[in-house]
Order: sequence, then structure tokens, then C-alpha cells
Amino acid sequence: MENAIRIGIVGYGNLGRGVEAAIAQNPDMRLVGLFTRRDPAGVKPLSGVPVYGMSELERFRSEVDVMILCGGSKDDLPQQGPQLAAMFTTVDSFDNHSAIPEYFAAVDAAAKAGKTIGMLSVGWDPGMFSLNRLYAEAILPEGATYTFWGKGLSQGHSDAIRRVPGVKGGVQYTLPVQEAMDQVRSGSNPTLSTREKHTRECFVVLEEGADAAAVKAAIVSMPAYFADYDTTVNFISEEELRQNHNTMPHGGFVIRSGQTNQGASKQVMEFSLKLDSNPEYTASVLVAYARAAHRLQQQGQSGAKTVFDVAPGLLSPRSAADLRKDLL
Repeated sequence: MENAIRIGIVGYGNLGRGVEAAIAQNPDMRLVGLFTRRDPAGVKPLSGVPVYGMSELERFRSEVDVMILCGGSKDDLPQQGPQLAAMFTTVDSFDNHSAIPEYFAAVDAAAKAGKTIGMLSVGWDPGMFSLNRLYAEAILPEGATYTFWGKGLSQGHSDAIRRVPGVKGGVQYTLPVQEAMDQVRSGSNPTLSTREKHTRECFVVLEEGADAAAVKAAIVSMPAYFADYDTTVNFISEEELRQNHNTMPHGGFVIRSGQTNQGASKQVMEFSLKLDSNPEYTASVLVAYARAAHRLQQQGQSGAKTVFDVAPGLLSPRSAADLRKDLL
């Protein structure tokens, strides 16, 4: 497509592959290249697009309109986000909620200096869930907002399981408690503890000779991960892990239970997601916001932005007139 938005991808893990697939569904975009810390010769993208080392990024400043950053929030994005926002308009899925203000400030300074847009914390939470929390709170100022996650595979918690001595492999799923969601949907505005809102279910492959009871005890008592939740540990075979737990489903609910007319009327707003692939959905959100980031940069704006700063129409490849005609 002529005048297609030129996209680069930094990092080619699950999220990077999802972005590659999502770009193929957006004819107004063109993938220019992948950038990796690995040996580029060993990376074989499905699209056949060229692969470059990170050291080559700067020479693409005039050849890439938006760089989509697919690194991790713990170690990659805190460095890459500000560094690359100084050179490119960027979009990322930084998801460490408590560190967003600090990260925003760093990206904002770099993007303003580079006259670029740094679109950050884009995905489903933070991202789509954040937007729905904002809409609900603004529309129903008297009430309470509840976020439930799952059923979904948690990558961080699964990694924590695999670090337990005696564990050969494993995954962990977060499950919302149905009774808690029913209470929220009733409009009763319940006060719910962490344990009352979610449970955790683990599927574990033991090392040969490992003590199952000791492994279970180590998992269910793990601070910050499992100790505050009702946790079930299931011991399974490697074959079962490979066959039944090799995808990354996720999803969840944002529910606002509020009242209007001095409490005479109960109002409940709800947004939900059910995802076969967490990284592929997140990638699709990133690609839509890449379009918006490019448009903002073309308008002469600069600095860090979040989903709160983007008008919905900027996400769509369709014209404002078409959107008014067909979707409004």
C-alpha cells in the first residue's frame, strides 16, 4: 500500500511474533525489519522480513515510522523505552503498574527531546482494562470498580513455580472466583479480600526423586505469589504438560457497580475479554496504537502518551466520516 506506515519490531519472542502476524492483517502498514539481541542469522521470521542486530537501529531513523518494542517490562523496557523514544516514535506494553509514573517520566523526556511519541503501557491490562476503568468511574462516580483476571496462564507465576527445587516444569493459572463476581454483578458493592477474588491452580512436573509434599508446601507458601491465595497444586507428566498446557490463554473482567439518583437506581457496567492467546491479542492492541502514535507524531505532537491520551478514532484505519456513518 502506498504511504503505508513503516513498522519495526524490537524483540522476537511471543509478543514480537504476534506483532508480525497482526501487521499482516493491517494493509495500511508495512513491516520494515526485526531487531534482535540474538545473532540475526539465527532468527527466521515467518514473514521473511530482514533481521538486524540492535547495533543497527540508529541507521533506520528515517526508514521506520513506528518502532514496536516487544521486550520484557522487568529488564528490557526500562532501558530500551527511553533510549529508543529519543530516536523513533515507539509503542510498548510496559506492565509494571506501580512503576508506570517513573517510566512515563523517563520516556516523556526522551520523546520530547527527539520530537517523537512514546506510547507506553499498551495492551489489555494496562491498556484496554485501564480505559474501561476510566470510563466506568467517570460515568458512575458513586460506586466501586472491580478487576478480575482469568482464567489465564500467568507467565510470571509459572516462572516462579519452575524456580522451586524439585520442579522440572510447570504452569500456573489464575481463576476468578465466580461467587465474588456474582456479588459484584448484583450491585451490592462487596468488600473482597485478595483470597476471595481469585484462586490459583498449578500444574507441575516433578524432577525424578523429588518430594511432592515438599514441592507443594514451597509453592503454596511462596510470599507475593501464592501465600495470599487458595492454591491447588496438580502433579502431572511431561507429556500432559506439553499437550494440554502449551498455549497462553487469558482474559478477565472489569466491572463497575454504581448508583445514580441518590442511590435509587443500581447501575452495573462490565467489560470482558476471553483470549486464546494473550501475546497475540496484546500484539493486536500494540499495532492499533502504533497507527495512533504515527498520526499524533504527524500532527506535531511529542512526548509520552498512554491509552488515556488517544482519541478512539485515531486507532482505526477508516476515515472519520466512515466511522460516523457505520459505527456511531
